[in-house]
Amino acid sequence: MTTMTERGYADLPRLISLMTGDEKHHGAAESTLDVLWVLYDRVLDVTPANFREPGRDRFLLSKGHGPMAYYAVLTAKGFIAEAELATWGDAVSRLGYHPDRRRVPGVEISSGSLGHGLPIAFGTALGLRARGLTDAKVVTLVGDAELDEGSNHEAIVVAAREGLENLTTVVIDNQSSTRGWPDGIARRFAVEGWETRTVSGRDHDALYDAFTAPHPGRPLAVVAVVEPKE
Repeated sequence: MTTMTERGYADLPRLISLMTGDEKHHGAAESTLDVLWVLYDRVLDVTPANFREPGRDRFLLSKGHGPMAYYAVLTAKGFIAEAELATWGDAVSRLGYHPDRRRVPGVEISSGSLGHGLPIAFGTALGLRARGLTDAKVVTLVGDAELDEGSNHEAIVVAAREGLENLTTVVIDNQSSTRGWPDGIARRFAVEGWETRTVSGRDHDALYDAFTAPHPGRPLAVVAVVEPKE
């Protein structure tokens, strides 16, 4: 693991700018930036020092096709060396166009093929409960268009029935889903028994409050609304 002096939120645009090339999915990265920062800076108990500890919190990036903001936040928090960002996308780089859990420090799952993060997060949360590690939070980040994948909805149903209080799904809503959802994204989770909160995906305090307010006996879905995808 790489350790270094922590950087702040203001450093993130500069860190992202170090990753150059034609496959950046810049819009996908920018849509997640503030959510990722609030999670790693104020919510999750996961650091380079405790990343291998069984009781750590876990973050699963399902929206893996735009990982630049993710890499930037991991760099700011000491998981990745800043100098490594310039190797982004090179054939021998650890920092690929989709994050690889076997190669990138701090990455829990290899992702980019949409619809996998929420089901994996459900299984992870269930497994932690079986091991008695109920204080460990499991947070997964998905895109609103990703909810078109049916595998998400099986997980949405079963997670609520299991009462997985340690599971949080944050949906980045940039209005890019194919057909949308009747009464909004939050309603899709609420009808199955999830606690739901819809906030601005750019408001750090609102995001923090949404992530940390109690939701006893139920999983949590936070819909983070950002600018529409162009």
